[in-house]
Amino acid sequence: DLHSFPTRRSSDLEIELFEPAMCCSTGVCGPSVDKELIQTTAIQRYVSVNAQGQAMFIRRNLAQNPDAFVRNPIVAQELKRQGINALPITLVDGQLVKTGEYPTINEFSSYLDMDLVAALVH
Repeated sequence: DLHSFPTRRSSDLEIELFEPAMCCSTGVCGPSVDKELIQTTAIQRYVSVNAQGQAMFIRRNLAQNPDAFVRNPIVAQELKRQGINALPITLVDGQLVKTGEYPTINEFSSYLDMDLVAALVH
């Protein structure tokens, strides 16, 4: 089950988000911006400020970093299996937790064992 992931606090927890090709590293650019991308960017910024030494949140954009998609065997396998529809792909500590959709704020909270209400975009 892709959606169940044991929560725990770790000094080196790593979330990796492999995203479709976008015009910039966050996708928060251009004339129409997806609310999911705004929320994901807000969570990423919140984690980088508030979880220093506890968690890392890395976003990889297919247009800007295609090698990362090829080098990661889990991501490469999902792309082979599902094609571009697999994106975005979320890994937590190298484990596949979600494909085809961005994690919700509650899912990010669970992965990180952090309250992210302060990162909620209204």
